[in-house]
Amino acid sequence: MENSMALIPFWRPCRALLAALLGLAGMAQAAEQPTTVRIATVAYTNAGQVTFNGPAYIMDRDKWLEQQLGERGIRLEWVPAATASVGTFVNEQFANQRIDFAFYGDLPSIIANASGVSTRLIAPGGVGNNVYLVVPPNSPAQSLADLKGKRIALHRGRPWELSFAKLVAASGLSFSDFHILNLNPQAGAAALSAGRVDAFFTLSDAYLLEDKQVGKIIWSSKQAPADWKMRAELWGSDGFVRHYPELTQLVVDAYLKAAAWAAQDANQATYLQWQTQSGQPLSVLQREVQGESWAAHFSPLFDTALKQHYADGIAYSLKAGLIRQPVDVNALLAPEFVEHGLKNLGLEAVWQPPAQPR
Repeated sequence: MENSMALIPFWRPCRALLAALLGLAGMAQAAEQPTTVRIATVAYTNAGQVTFNGPAYIMDRDKWLEQQLGERGIRLEWVPAATASVGTFVNEQFANQRIDFAFYGDLPSIIANASGVSTRLIAPGGVGNNVYLVVPPNSPAQSLADLKGKRIALHRGRPWELSFAKLVAASGLSFSDFHILNLNPQAGAAALSAGRVDAFFTLSDAYLLEDKQVGKIIWSSKQAPADWKMRAELWGSDGFVRHYPELTQLVVDAYLKAAAWAAQDANQATYLQWQTQSGQPLSVLQREVQGESWAAHFSPLFDTALKQHYADGIAYSLKAGLIRQPVDVNALLAPEFVEHGLKNLGLEAVWQPPAQPR
């Protein structure tokens, strides 16, 4: 009895200390939660208003993600990226830990990971955007082969360089067969219009050059395999994805909800009208998707074509000297968030995997 009574004064402080320690642990765990989730995306300024590109516009418009994060005491911050320097800007932001997620292209993300900035592809951005080879209206060239020895404007290091490389290889040629001028899309279009280059490799702005009668399209990725398109995806900082899987899932869920809405044929006209705020005429946006599956433009599925596309991108980047270290393609891909989100949101039937060749 005396021994048990002697233990009471000792046990009570221990129990109080244990409770205090547990409380501090809980506070520390809560303190680890970020105060802000930061997402970079291509942005446009139109009539003094900043608008975002693609599904990011819908995510910002419907406020679902903002509300979900707000309920957890977290603020959503959109980080605008100018079209002229998306890849460089996003890579710098990831490297300096100023963003947690970003919508941007394939080649810059490969370069980032090869340089030690670890990111994960958490949601594919559909089948990709088309790319185009444009020549002056009076050019006799009908194919890339006809441009051998000629001057071609190409913005190096941007996602569409990979598409151009595939076209060059398929034509039995190499970069050394051309005089490549490293020009951004605005400068490339101006050079073509002024006759300073013989061809220009670019995105859907090719249609604007045709409309202005200063260029004609002689090739597009609509004539090529699907993995030749320029791809842009939703990427997350590897550290954020590992430390905050619940918040990562919220971001992916918000993206899936936006993509599922945009993928409906009934919403195509409204979506394209919203995208005209980028400055692209509606007729250009319509021609960009003409003849292709509308829903596929928003498919978030991880398939063999996606993996092959990034494997090809890594191989090309090494060969071209864009990176010095190889990147493990499997380490880039994090399909678990899309798989979980499609199931929980009841969206599994919206997109079907492409049929595999027999």
